[in-house]
Amino acid sequence: MEYKKSRQDANRVIFSAKEKKEKECTSHLNDPEHKNEIFRMTKQTVKRQDITESNCLKGISGKVVVDDKGIKDSWKEHMEKLMNEENEWDHEISAEVKEGPADCISIGEVAAALKKMKRVET
Repeated sequence: MEYKKSRQDANRVIFSAKEKKEKECTSHLNDPEHKNEIFRMTKQTVKRQDITESNCLKGISGKVVVDDKGIKDSWKEHMEKLMNEENEWDHEISAEVKEGPADCISIGEVAAALKKMKRVET
């Protein structure tokens, strides 16, 4: 019981310290001289969430493959199968053509989105 309470207290202190540091880091984002900082922070956040590698994969034969060469071969076979099969479609595209330049995303919109994002625990 004592250990659990101590751990909870430690987690509360850590959480409040992280929250304080996060507020310090994001408080200066509205300054024009720190406009590139928003994009750097966004890039770091996206990198933390991406899964870049898997340790095992089920091959076409149904067996689990764990070695790097086997995983690469399984992906190669899967992609070749996907790229070489024909799909039926009626050749009709129902999308509107957008004319003119694309809408630009402002720094304020990015800053607002960053503030709305949930903090990722690592």
